[in-house]
Formats: sequence, structure tokens, C-alpha cells
Amino acid sequence: MDLSYILNQLGEEREQYYNAVAPPIIQTSNFAFDDVASLRNALSDESKVYLYSRGNNPTIEILEKKLAALDGAEDALVFASGVAAVTIPVIANVKSGNHIVCVAKPYSWTNKLFNTLLPRFGVTCTMIDGTRIENFEKAIQSNTKLIFLESPNTFTYELQDLKAVASLARSKNILTMIDNSYCTPLSQKPIEMGIDLSMQTMTKYIGGHSDAVGGVVSGSKEMIRKIFAADYLNFGAAVSPFNAFLFLRGLRTLELRVERSCNSASMLVEHFENHPKVLKMYYPYSISFPQRELALKQMKKSGGMFTIALDVKSADQIEKFCNSLKRFLMAVSWGGHESLAFPVCATMPKENFDAANTDHKLVRYYIGLEDPKVLIEDIEQALGKI
Repeated sequence: MDLSYILNQLGEEREQYYNAVAPPIIQTSNFAFDDVASLRNALSDESKVYLYSRGNNPTIEILEKKLAALDGAEDALVFASGVAAVTIPVIANVKSGNHIVCVAKPYSWTNKLFNTLLPRFGVTCTMIDGTRIENFEKAIQSNTKLIFLESPNTFTYELQDLKAVASLARSKNILTMIDNSYCTPLSQKPIEMGIDLSMQTMTKYIGGHSDAVGGVVSGSKEMIRKIFAADYLNFGAAVSPFNAFLFLRGLRTLELRVERSCNSASMLVEHFENHPKVLKMYYPYSISFPQRELALKQMKKSGGMFTIALDVKSADQIEKFCNSLKRFLMAVSWGGHESLAFPVCATMPKENFDAANTDHKLVRYYIGLEDPKVLIEDIEQALGKI
């Protein structure tokens, strides 16, 4: 199934809605039935019918078909946020007494799920350096039920060897799940490499316009149905039909936007790789990145984000640099039309800044759809202020 077909045709039964080119927003909470028998059947298995938009909705169903196909998966389930797309599939597959292996430095709310929320209910987690397969082998326990990956992560971009981890987990009957938000299925297809569940935030590249929040997980029909029946309905984290429409709109230009973002980011990385005021560059395709060969092997392209460590001695210098940027918005997230800058020093009190700690000097960039030459000039002028 080709990409163009998925983005523009798949799931769109236009004859069912007056041959409208754009899918309609079925903005309803409830669905009616002609008789008691039909209602009874719907209540007995909500996964197969439109009963209540907390579960299934026609607009949302079109989106799920497209996202599953993008991942090369049998099925997909969408959520009201990216963190819900992590939390609910995990909770659906673990119980008290189980153990999870998770890579170090995941998304902040993933970290809180594994190390704050789940331990309250008797689920333990071991955080490991996922760059070496032997670390997974050492961390696995007899009660390990899940290995959670994030390859690459979204600040310093450490990778995992997905095929090797999938093979190891399968040999021990352990479920694997990955946060694939940095790459999207356009750049990396974990399902094809043996990973069981592939998650991504739709808020980023899928939406593309910084106006909708959502998440998705893809996998086998059996697993998606299990998540739907076990906890999806109970948590009530369904995306709204209107937001599903916005994500469908975003999919139309996904390929173009990702290509532009990635190409522009590569130009900026090449320009600033050896800049005298840049202490270190973090980017999977950078010539200095320690896992570059693995990135080239399992990623079709690198993403639209990179991180630099500034060669500074104080948080004030970092703040002056960031405050001097004119073409970058200072914000979290990424994947929209706008370019963003996010300094690590904003996450801590200024008095905790440690000039000897490279991690405290990090500034992450997301490169949007602006002219990359203009963005280079802006960073250059800001570096000139320090």
C-alpha cells in the first residue's frame, strides 16, 4: 500500500457522505438503534459498533485506519493525548507483581508513569542504558512483562537496536512497546522490525499545525482489541471527532512537512556542528553521533530536531542567547509549522545550574517550515550575544 494512497484515499468511503472530498466530522456523543436486539448486541461488544463516541466514532475510525497502515500494523487506537497512548496500553498489559524494563531518559511523563504511578500499584521498573543489548539481557527478570523503548529519545537521541531487542523479548515472551514520536512511521517502522506496539504523539508531526492534542498506538488486531476492552473505555481518553478531523487534515501534508523539517534540520546541524560556541551537537545523523551507523541502518531519515550544548559558564548566558532568538518560539513540543527552542535550564531553579554539567547547557531546537537560511542567521546573531 503506497503512502499517497494511505494519506489521501484509505478509509474514505466518500459515497457514504455525499461524495464530499473531506471526511465529515460526526460530532455526536451518542448513536441510536432501531430495536432492543441491536442495542443489546452493541452493549455486548462495543469494539465492533458505534455506540458512544467515548469508544468508536466514524471520523475517528478513518483516522485509525490510516495510522495503522502508516505503521504497517493490523490496527490502531487513538487517544486524547500522547501520554494517554503510553499509559493506557501499558496498564492494559501489566498487573501488580509485574516488572518493566525501560530505557533511560524517556519522555518525562513516561518516566513518571514507570517510576511514580505504577510503583503505587506494585509494578516495578528498571531503567537502563538501552544503547547496548546486554543491558536488556541483564535487566530482564522472571516477572518482566514489558520492555519499553524510545528510539531515539527527544533530547539527546540515544537509540536502541530494535530488531535485537524484539528478538530477545520474543524469546522470553515479553511484550515490546516503543515511543516512535521522533521518527514517525515515515522514517522508522518498528512494527516491521518486530516490535509489538508502536506509539506516537499525534500532537507533533501528525497534526502539524500546533492546534490539536492526541496520541496513537498501533499493533495487532488482538492486542488493540485487548487494550480497547481492558482499559481504553474505562479511562475515557478518547480523542474528539473534531480533533480527529484536524489530524486527518494534517496527514494530507505529512510527507511534505516532515521532508522539509528534516532537510532544514540537517542544514542547520551541518552549519553549527563545529561552531566555536557549540560545545557538543546531538543529532542521530551527525558525523559525531556515536550511534550514527545504527541510525542510518534503522531510520530512513533523521528528524527535524537537534540539540546543542552551548560553550558557556552560566545560566545567564544561556538565557541571554535564548532571549535573543527572533525567529524561534520558546516552547515545548515540536512537529508544527513553527520553529522552537527549549533550554534545559528552564526546567530547574537558576541556583541549581552546574557549569560543569553538560546536560545543563543543552538547548533543543525543532526546525519548522521557515527558510533554513533565516534560521541559521538568527542563531548566529544570538550566539554573537554571548
